[in-house]
Amino acid sequence: MSLQVNSYFDDAVKSIALENAEGTSTVGVMSIGDYEFGTSQREYMTVVSGSLTILLPGETEWKTFAKGETFIVEANQKFGVKVTETTAYLCRYE
Repeated sequence: MSLQVNSYFDDAVKSIALENAEGTSTVGVMSIGDYEFGTSQREYMTVVSGSLTILLPGETEWKTFAKGETFIVEANQKFGVKVTETTAYLCRYE
């Protein structure tokens, strides 16, 4: 089985997809920058290293998530991401 590598925003964000007993996930790295992502499934995003500042759907205030912290975005939503240092994350899909 080959690993599927996804690239977004001119290679500023890359992820590798995997499937195992926990389901479908991606592990990735975001370079410094501002991004907007859309979801097609519920996503559980956990910061592995660094931090992400997130504008969740329906919210007006950005919130920073540090290493080990998780946020959830429901399916078919958009959310904003600000990255101030190169950051690794785990995203689990449901």
